[in-house]
Amino acid sequence: ITMSPLTKKFCKFNLIARNSVSLLNFQKCKSSLMLPCSSRSRLFHASHSTRVQSVSTTHPITMPHTTLDPNTKKRELYPPIEPYNTGMLKVDDIHELYYEESGNKNGKPVVVLHGGPGGGSEPYYRQFFDPEFYRIVCFDQRGAGRSTPHACLIRNTTWHLVDDIEKIRDHLKIDQWHCVFGGSWGACLSVAYSETHPDRVNSIVLRGVFTLRRSELEFFYQGPGTNFYFPDAWEKFVAPIPETQRADMMGAYYRYLTGDDEKKKIECAKAWSVWEMSTSRLFVDAKYIARAAEDNEEAHKFALAFARIECHYFVNAGFWEVDDQLIRNADRLKNIPTEIVCGRYDSVCPLKTSWDLHKAMPHSNLTICPSSGHSAKEGEIVHSLVTATDKLKNL
Repeated sequence: ITMSPLTKKFCKFNLIARNSVSLLNFQKCKSSLMLPCSSRSRLFHASHSTRVQSVSTTHPITMPHTTLDPNTKKRELYPPIEPYNTGMLKVDDIHELYYEESGNKNGKPVVVLHGGPGGGSEPYYRQFFDPEFYRIVCFDQRGAGRSTPHACLIRNTTWHLVDDIEKIRDHLKIDQWHCVFGGSWGACLSVAYSETHPDRVNSIVLRGVFTLRRSELEFFYQGPGTNFYFPDAWEKFVAPIPETQRADMMGAYYRYLTGDDEKKKIECAKAWSVWEMSTSRLFVDAKYIARAAEDNEEAHKFALAFARIECHYFVNAGFWEVDDQLIRNADRLKNIPTEIVCGRYDSVCPLKTSWDLHKAMPHSNLTICPSSGHSAKEGEIVHSLVTATDKLKNL
């Protein structure tokens, strides 16, 4: 066989490289054999475990994580409870926030941050926590749920919400949150708050992490991404937007959601909200979709706040200084125990975002739910979140 000079040079380089790798592996093996027997045993088991500890936070080999065994007997939510205290807190000359307390009046305080933004808190949120141990604080963020004014976008940014959490903490005379708990946008706000006030946070529980990077938004609202898995629902989502405007779906929706045509505003609010409801669970739940799809005042009110506030945050890039701000600043949380839970088939906030945050927080625990999507109501996710909040009682 006749080889060109360039081919000969490549073959020579390849042989040297392969020999170098072999020598390196031999030296590693030799070094390990010089360790005491117990150390060699730990080294062997670490290298063959499914929970391999990273040797570098910049270039991890495999980050430690757990995939939930589908055969595990699932924990369920704690029984329903009612608040022992409710109120409205005026946080500025425009906004007044609904808040509530439930569980143990003298318990360890946990603040629950709802999704959206604009989704509002729900009664079942209280059930992720042992009511004998936790003092459970829920509230509706600006413009959402029972807070007023409804669906208001004025002075409604991430940093206003971070300040609001502090105002609620001060109002309730809480020195430090034992736990900050949030899913989806609530996870995003949990991280933003905790990075801003790490001294006020003792632990964090996150579900279906969202960090509001441009790539995350485009995956869900522009494509290609979630629309590849839900093409039927995607057609309904794009329907209210003229084809000439579909190159920027979020921008187009924002124009209609903040416009003067009330009929078009409701049409777009419903379509925006139904898109997320249709994709948030591994098995589509018609009752969940109906929350935004039905043609009644309650559904319209929910959809309007949900769509307007979400879109407002998204077209303004989360009001971040840089796109990956939360991931970039994750080292501020290095001393805070953190539990992360995500569905393997989460199509709203794909696992990659939880993984990226987990890599930036090597001390965190990530649990992957193998047969779940995005919703906090899916069985594996319920199990993992209740397990996490029980675990953190021991801090």
